[in-house]
Amino acid sequence: MKLVYDVNDKPKFWQLIIYAIQQLLAIMTATLVVPMIIGHGMSSAAALVGAGLGTLVYVLFTKKKSPVFLGSSFAFIGSMTAAFAGGVSMSLGYLGLIIGAIFAGLVYVVIAIIVKFAGVKWINKIMPVVVIGPTVAIIGLSLAGNAVGDMLKGSIEGVATSPLITVLCGLITLFITIICSTYGKKTIKLIPFIIGILGGYAACAIFTIIGYSANIDALKVLNVAPFMELVKNGVNLSTFLSVPDFTIVTALKGVGELNPAYIGTIAVAYIPVAFVVFAEHIADHKNISSIIETDLLEEPGLHRTLLGDGVGSIVGAVFGGCPNTTYGESVGCVAITRNASVVTIITAAVLAILIAFISPFIAFVNSIPSCVMGGVCMALYGFIAVSGLKMVQQVNLNLNKNLFVVSVILIAGIGGLTLTFGKITITSIACALILGIITNVILSKAPNEE
Repeated sequence: MKLVYDVNDKPKFWQLIIYAIQQLLAIMTATLVVPMIIGHGMSSAAALVGAGLGTLVYVLFTKKKSPVFLGSSFAFIGSMTAAFAGGVSMSLGYLGLIIGAIFAGLVYVVIAIIVKFAGVKWINKIMPVVVIGPTVAIIGLSLAGNAVGDMLKGSIEGVATSPLITVLCGLITLFITIICSTYGKKTIKLIPFIIGILGGYAACAIFTIIGYSANIDALKVLNVAPFMELVKNGVNLSTFLSVPDFTIVTALKGVGELNPAYIGTIAVAYIPVAFVVFAEHIADHKNISSIIETDLLEEPGLHRTLLGDGVGSIVGAVFGGCPNTTYGESVGCVAITRNASVVTIITAAVLAILIAFISPFIAFVNSIPSCVMGGVCMALYGFIAVSGLKMVQQVNLNLNKNLFVVSVILIAGIGGLTLTFGKITITSIACALILGIITNVILSKAPNEE
């Protein structure tokens, strides 16, 4: 796949801003949702600042060679919930989020040191293309249910919007994105997600206006509550600008409550998950490597990507409470738009930080109906899956040993195999990858006979 903008390319200023906003829209919903799931007053805007700063740290460590945005990690949701378990105070819980991210980041640092001295050949040996290809594919396929589920949802709580309407709005978004990406010229071809989201949003607004005019709940798709929240106390400075509630501010109040037992609980909740996310880190970087046709595990090196991810997670948690991770949505955006410019990623990170202080933009993002994002994600997740399948094309599936490895990974991943040990959950992707590695090791000595 020929890139329009390579890693080191720099688009013109206004194009750069537009491409950066597109990257933001691709990752923003997922990044904002994690703190909403955890609750306890966590700020979505603060998580966005954490993601932006974490991404800048990652770019710094990877010497501006890896075009990936870092966002709030879903893998640590169970760990983050454990920080508030047992009725601890909010301040101690927030402090636990930061301590947990430090534990997870240190796991990455230790692995990075090992990789620095041991090299990456052992990684390539235990995770060859026959293992990584199908694993990348299931990263996309495992998210398919999320995309389809979102397409069936409106955004107004308590209102039974017709699934037919939400699916229609989702499909409008999807097809506008597809048409712009396929038939678009120049800039249009590079910003299909922005146009798709705006088109889907407009369709939702039209149905919603008709729904309120005719008092038909089935047509009410668009939630205007986030905008109403801005002016509930009248128009003032906070209507336009507001400072997010950063995690570190509340966490410092809980220092006096900290005790060894709580630290142990946090360590047990976070450290094992960090090893699981390490496996997904490898898969993500193998995927983006195939897109930009440069092995990032070799240059700038796995130790650098790990350090960037680990330290970026700590920074993200200090400000927003959420450990960060490389985002498949960002990788999918690069693949579809063929824009691998790291300057675009840097600009998106800076905009993420600035936008978190702009109240109307956060309100706009919060008002985007789930069905619209579902339409976009159908394309994004599909491209992730296809990029993995393209890797599998390099594998001789006429050999039974390869066929079994790919089969085990696909079925375990798509089937949703997860293992839970107390507060530790091994995700379906990690389970599939581990099973694939074991199967590949068992069959590595098998004869190459078709």
